[in-house]
Amino acid sequence: MFIHKTAEVSEKATIGEGTKIWNHSQIREGAKIGENCIISKNVYIDRNVEIGNNVKIQNNVSIYFKAIIEDGVFIGPHVCFTNDKIPRAINHDGTLKGLEDWNPEKTHIKQGSSIGANSTLLSGITIGKWVMIGAGSVVTKDVPDYGLVVGCPARLVGYVCKCGLKLEGKTCEKCNTKLP
Repeated sequence: MFIHKTAEVSEKATIGEGTKIWNHSQIREGAKIGENCIISKNVYIDRNVEIGNNVKIQNNVSIYFKAIIEDGVFIGPHVCFTNDKIPRAINHDGTLKGLEDWNPEKTHIKQGSSIGANSTLLSGITIGKWVMIGAGSVVTKDVPDYGLVVGCPARLVGYVCKCGLKLEGKTCEKCNTKLP
């Protein structure tokens, strides 16, 4: 395991063997990061986030409470996860919101998926296995396994194989992925 001297990693976080955490990243208490992950510069991983093995998280990514990221996921630079669909700093009476005033929702990213640079993921969604999310997309709803989504809001425009290539036929000749 490697943790850069400027990274801030809670003693209450669990970090797997072979994982590298680079400069100015912050890993909060209760976070669980698997083996052989790369947490790049200036990444924020909130409390109790779960990250599988062999995950690559690029620079300036924010992953908030209740996110689950499975094995082999790629998260491009500047991706932002959200965890509350009705965020407010204060309650209706003007008092500052505390933890008990929030209504966080889980975001689940399944095995092998890739999230393009500058994408935003709204809370309460599930991204299926081996999904490809185009750069700059705003994902507001669930994405099926092998789905290819792009845009704002993101929309399904096709399917990809495990190689990441758009499936034009029913099966990829290279990896044998079949259309769902």
